[in-house]
Amino acid sequence: MVFKSDYPKFDQEAPPDDFDPAKPYADPVAMLEHREFVVREKLIQVEKAKILRQRLQHCYWREGVNHYQKCRPLVQKYMASLQNIGWGKDARPAYLNQL
Repeated sequence: MVFKSDYPKFDQEAPPDDFDPAKPYADPVAMLEHREFVVREKLIQVEKAKILRQRLQHCYWREGVNHYQKCRPLVQKYMASLQNIGWGKDARPAYLNQL
């Protein structure tokens, strides 16, 4: 049994204010906090996409041959959620592509 007090609590819900993308190594602590923030946000996007995929699979199963019409909004939402998920060069922020 999991209690609410067992869930992790994060100090930051936003990126650190003192992080400068032009000079990322100027403040190592801010750089690491920013990296943790980016990773956490990516993982949240991945989990949202997984939930949408499960809903889509259930919709396909439930609707049968009518899934083209009935599941179209869910497919569009799922495809939109997949746009910027990933760890490749295309999904990185623009200032990191110069490194």
